[in-house]
Amino acid sequence: MDAIRLHTYGPAANLRLETVPDPAPGPGDARMAVHAVGLHFIETLMRQGQAVGPHPAPPLPAVLGTEVAGVVESVGEGVPAELVGRRVVTSGVTSGGYASLAVAPVSSLTTLPDHVDYGPAVAMNTTGATTFGLLELAPLSPSDVVLATAAAGGIGTLLVQYARRAGARVIGAAGGPAKVARVEELGADLAVDYRQPGWDKLVREAFGEVTVAFDGVGGELGRAAYGLVGRGGRYVVFGAAAGEWFVPGKEDAAARDVTVYEGIAYLLGRDGGVGDLAARALDAVADGSLTPAVQAFPLARAAAAHEALESRNTMGKVILVP
Repeated sequence: MDAIRLHTYGPAANLRLETVPDPAPGPGDARMAVHAVGLHFIETLMRQGQAVGPHPAPPLPAVLGTEVAGVVESVGEGVPAELVGRRVVTSGVTSGGYASLAVAPVSSLTTLPDHVDYGPAVAMNTTGATTFGLLELAPLSPSDVVLATAAAGGIGTLLVQYARRAGARVIGAAGGPAKVARVEELGADLAVDYRQPGWDKLVREAFGEVTVAFDGVGGELGRAAYGLVGRGGRYVVFGAAAGEWFVPGKEDAAARDVTVYEGIAYLLGRDGGVGDLAARALDAVADGSLTPAVQAFPLARAAAAHEALESRNTMGKVILVP
């Protein structure tokens, strides 16, 4: 099979397309013909040899990736043969997802409706589940004024859509004219370019204060977003695309009566895991209530996909297509 392998930690160029033996499904496993692979920013860090939270640096040589959508083409011992041919999505790949074939436990598979394409499915499986987890922390209502940073990203585009459907007023902050235009297309009441000085002043002039801010960028942008949250508001941190997490100090947040939520920590410690959130996310794409943005790269261009993620030059969920 084709696979992207990493032999040496370092830059994206170290990801190389190779021909390797097909993985064999063990007892309780299924092997899938992969149609879409979900990329995550933490994989760019793992590629550099960094441990990320509970995820250690992968032993080399490595095939990165745990999230794929595809078709079951063989099964291991103890697995019903009628599973072969089923369209599925999973985030439980054990053989490495950056490949044309992947193995995962049958227990991790979710069956896809026929009308849901593989790209949107893999986009919603984890990114969508994360979005619903953040919204569980900070439920939205028509009285809310919502700010989403990284609003043209995988989670950001879903937050903008959801907030609009909830009847809230929505501000999307994105980097660069093309991304700002995309946020406008999603229906945001105001789209601003956070690369331009004074973007937060534009928000304040238009809306005063916001009641909820979802921040996936961190750094100075996160500080500015936090500064826009009014008394009694909520600030939800879920990423650090700028390379620096921003979490407000407890004393400052208490003085301003702002509730701060650390989204990823919540998801990792959530009772019962996130399987129900993933199901809700897949239901949302199946019924058309949410449409994930997807940016696809051929599997052979995995290095380019990593470079685009690291330079924040992507819109929507980044996937690889074998």
